[in-house]
Amino acid sequence: MPKRWNVLSVLARGPGRWSRRAAQQVVHAGWAWARRAGAVTAEHPGRLDFGSIGTGTRLAFPQGTVFGEPWIHLGAHCIIGEQVTLTAGLLPGLDLGPDPILCIGDGVVLGRGSHVVADTTVTIGADSYFGPYVYVTSTNHSYDDPDQPIGKQWPRMEPVEIGSGCWIGTGAVILPGARIGRNVVVAAGAVVRGSVPDHAVVAGAPAKVVRRWTAQGGWQPPLRTPAPVPVPEGVTPEQLLVFARENAEDAEDPEDAEDERPA
Repeated sequence: MPKRWNVLSVLARGPGRWSRRAAQQVVHAGWAWARRAGAVTAEHPGRLDFGSIGTGTRLAFPQGTVFGEPWIHLGAHCIIGEQVTLTAGLLPGLDLGPDPILCIGDGVVLGRGSHVVADTTVTIGADSYFGPYVYVTSTNHSYDDPDQPIGKQWPRMEPVEIGSGCWIGTGAVILPGARIGRNVVVAAGAVVRGSVPDHAVVAGAPAKVVRRWTAQGGWQPPLRTPAPVPVPEGVTPEQLLVFARENAEDAEDPEDAEDERPA
């Protein structure tokens, strides 16, 4: 006896294997096209009228909240990840005067979902790398009046400065007034306020210096891991790939690798 069917039964079963695969390919191709077309560069700024945007800089699509673009200056060869928020001023549409508010140097990387909120001056030095979901703000709430809701009290604003060559770990928070020196490591989840010297590692909430380098004493406390060995000059990418494959094979079968080593 033939099976009875109707539209609802077909929908309940879902699309067939081949139609589902075709639909999946269309969706993935469409999303890849949207990411390419929606990316913001100096040549294709779209609706975003930045004060300046350097050569090679790219804001991935989809972008996060962006406003106050005329007061935002982006250096060259920056990578701004997906869903990154960049704002200048408390609200869109304000006249913030003749000077830039948010300045990002050359070669800066802002990881996915990060926020840089510049209600007053925020400066990020060249070649600083941010992990995902870093939060930088020049504004903090105030709670002076015990009778008023905190969200309705006028916030406090202080400039923020992050030196060149820094590494800001995932989920770190940089608070108003922070002055971070050059080549500083901010550990994941750290909350930074106040001044941080050059060549330091800070961690915790509030962040404290846990390691620092000086010309006289080197790293104190001393590093617990050996320094990475740089790639020798003249080594080609192809040779590195072969080396990586050999190491991967040795890791999968260390006993065979030991047997093959010369005595």
